[in-house]
Amino acid sequence: MKKNLLFLFLIGLSLFGQAQSLEPMEESSMVTFKIKNFGVMVDGTFTGLKGKIIFNPCNLVTSSFDVSINSNSVNTGIDMRDNHLRKPDYFDVKQYPLIRFVSTKVEVGKNSSEYLVTGHITIKKKTIEIKIPFTALPQHDGYLFEGKFSMNRRDFNVGGSSISMADNLLVSLKVLATSVKQ
Repeated sequence: MKKNLLFLFLIGLSLFGQAQSLEPMEESSMVTFKIKNFGVMVDGTFTGLKGKIIFNPCNLVTSSFDVSINSNSVNTGIDMRDNHLRKPDYFDVKQYPLIRFVSTKVEVGKNSSEYLVTGHITIKKKTIEIKIPFTALPQHDGYLFEGKFSMNRRDFNVGGSSISMADNLLVSLKVLATSVKQ
């Protein structure tokens, strides 16, 4: 009996150490941003989160993120502003319906409970390398990933040469990803 329990324990431990294929849960996740416009902080959200996440905290080399959001879903709480943000001088949602991030490397962050993902974000056909510090909290059937990063909107030609809007914005991620059922 003790051998059977030890065997089951070792199998369970080995499964925990393998990379999990995860899918972001749209209804339990948030992608938000903050940017100054006319000196006032404006908040917004994006929805339509989709993609595939492979995460193994014991072997980060096998981990990867390939996720996107729907650019048409931009929501600042003011319809007129949101419709303006969907136009070609901002997100050009008709021509570029997705904002996509694809990782190139996942590594341990500043301490053992933090991670750092490096990858490419594509907005309006412009791709730039970014680094996102994040945490990964184990959940019942996956992980809750949380992170924040800054980016410059002008790098992606979003908002053109607007002088009323700040160049840099803060993006916050709270993504619940659960195991893909096969």
